[in-house]
Amino acid sequence: MAAFVRVSGPPNSNFLVGYPGISATLPRIEGKVEIRPLTGISAPVKISLVRICLQRRETIHPSADSVTKKHLGTPRRELTDVVGKELLLFRCRGESENVVLMDLPFVLFIPYGRGGEESNRRIPPASLQLPSRTAETFYELVVTVQQVQEQKKFAFPVPVQRYDTLSTFGMYNRAEPGSKKEDHLVTLDTNLPRWSYGPLDPVSVYIKLTPNPDWMSKAKKVLVQKITLGIEEEITYNPEGDEPTKKINRIAKHTQNVQVKLPEAGYVTNLGLVFPSKELRDAEGIIRRGKAAFPMYAVNSFTTTATLYKIEFFLSVKVHMSNAKDITLRQPIVVCPMDNQACKEEMDAIEQAAKDASHVDQNNPMLPACTIVRAQDKDALKSLGWTMVAGQKKMIIE
Repeated sequence: MAAFVRVSGPPNSNFLVGYPGISATLPRIEGKVEIRPLTGISAPVKISLVRICLQRRETIHPSADSVTKKHLGTPRRELTDVVGKELLLFRCRGESENVVLMDLPFVLFIPYGRGGEESNRRIPPASLQLPSRTAETFYELVVTVQQVQEQKKFAFPVPVQRYDTLSTFGMYNRAEPGSKKEDHLVTLDTNLPRWSYGPLDPVSVYIKLTPNPDWMSKAKKVLVQKITLGIEEEITYNPEGDEPTKKINRIAKHTQNVQVKLPEAGYVTNLGLVFPSKELRDAEGIIRRGKAAFPMYAVNSFTTTATLYKIEFFLSVKVHMSNAKDITLRQPIVVCPMDNQACKEEMDAIEQAAKDASHVDQNNPMLPACTIVRAQDKDALKSLGWTMVAGQKKMIIE
């Protein structure tokens, strides 16, 4: 008899407990595997073995955003990996057991340490699907049910986010030491007050142009025409493979017209722009239905490193000059899928999750007991909400 299988999370909360990327919160997936008869109210199901694991699937197809290349370019590459360990939830003593109801609680710990080159110890990258599916990472809870000779797998999507790039963390709010790019006549210095940004966050950069004192007579003739500030998304497909390919997309740009001759003391300015955001609502103001495997992000992409692809962001400053070469400086920044206000709101919850996690023992996470009702048990039908009345099955009405 076929089995109906589903996975349910803790009451009134998500499968995912804790914050992936933040080790103090012991990120984990909690829930239970529920098995019932699929056909027939009470026909018992033969169960030999039940296992569960969290599976990560990654795909890339760099040519998918071009109609011509889609057919002529390299085909889609796929990688499937088990995150952490697979858990054995049930194994019968004999060949199989006749079961009418089965609830098997589980907790799957998500790796939170780099662990060198051991892939099963690395923090898993966040769920993400790029436009045209050029790259994607998604997670599924995969339940394997062995019924005597037949083995079936049931997959349930689980969106996974990462929280180690929140713009409210102190390490991102220290002013980045000034980056410098020199031409023989002019030196460009930039300084960022913070370097993690989310959708609609203001991005500001301090810019200083200094003439070379050894060439002052020539440097005085330099005209600063305009300064362009831009944010670039750099996607590297197959970063650890034989032939990595890079795509650079400029996602924001602001130009300031200057038209000033470079003074002896130098030229100083502050430039800023707003980090672009993706509209989640349609024309009528309704938030579109999301996909079960992917969280709703207000950005197209963010800083992440997976096995088959890597996404990095750079702040580029280009100074256009006459009587001197143009200077371009690219500085790495971190992009978080949440804006600064949302990051602030998460901080208290992360602190609480860390306190809760301090009471959890990874080796013995104190799970509720399994519920297994076998066909021969007394009142087995009652567990499914049925009973026998005068030789007939009747539904129990409380």
